[in-house]
Amino acid sequence: MSGLKLFNTKGGVTEVAPRLAAVEVDVQDLVEAHMETMLGVTFLASEYVIDCVDGGRIDSLGLDENGAPVIVEYKRGTDAGVINQGLYYMAWLTNHKDAFRNLVRDRLGVTAASQILWSAPRLICVAGDFTRYDAHAVREHRRSIDLVRYRYFGSDHFGLETVASVMGHSAPVKRVRRRAAGAPVRERDGAMAELAQAVDEVLVGLGDGVTRVQRKQYRAYRRLRNFASVCPPQQTKILVYLKADPNEVDLNPGLTRDVTGLGHHGTGDLELQLRTERDLERAGDLLRLSYAAA
Repeated sequence: MSGLKLFNTKGGVTEVAPRLAAVEVDVQDLVEAHMETMLGVTFLASEYVIDCVDGGRIDSLGLDENGAPVIVEYKRGTDAGVINQGLYYMAWLTNHKDAFRNLVRDRLGVTAASQILWSAPRLICVAGDFTRYDAHAVREHRRSIDLVRYRYFGSDHFGLETVASVMGHSAPVKRVRRRAAGAPVRERDGAMAELAQAVDEVLVGLGDGVTRVQRKQYRAYRRLRNFASVCPPQQTKILVYLKADPNEVDLNPGLTRDVTGLGHHGTGDLELQLRTERDLERAGDLLRLSYAAA
């Protein structure tokens, strides 16, 4: 399975014969217990009862790394109704922001509640499988939807694979003609703007399913989880934060820095300081490492 991520509930990674869950709730319980690790989402509530005429219960509610509300719906096998059910709940959520805001305030505090990214609410559908019609359907909606296939491997391992990922309001990718590395800089601001375009092109081009989320302080690039956060260009450099483990890479002063425990915008503990497109080329392996980890 391409892009499959295996999680060992006892630590470590392995590969064994895949199987489905015995019952749907087993998948829900496992994901909720490890939601931040598996989905990059902070767990808020389970079986959340919505207050409307038709009623209903949202399987899981959470807040992602960028502060966006997240609804997670689960199905044991293949179920054509999971997307429509999730969209029904998302419509309720966007029309009842105060209820979600109060939930975030109670669980995570006033600051988190004041910084909710309402422009990018997400629906994550976790199921045993999806059809090609499901993948097509999510691309027809103006919503952020992730279709995630799960599998159990033996008794200790659990795998997630992104089948489709759509950012409902993402801007089209701009393809720019990139300046050759080492070419003369015409103007500082112009050079930084050009470098920012090159960074965007490289990150989006790392593989399928890359979406972008714009916040005031940074732009996040994600698959199911963030793998890079790019801050607005400074006068002489662009700061990029990656999910790569600083302890597992050779740090290069002036290019890479361990910012574990240090406050910064975006997500990730490895800081890249990009001043030229040559720096971007040198950081290529780290970008791919972070993309693979997401």
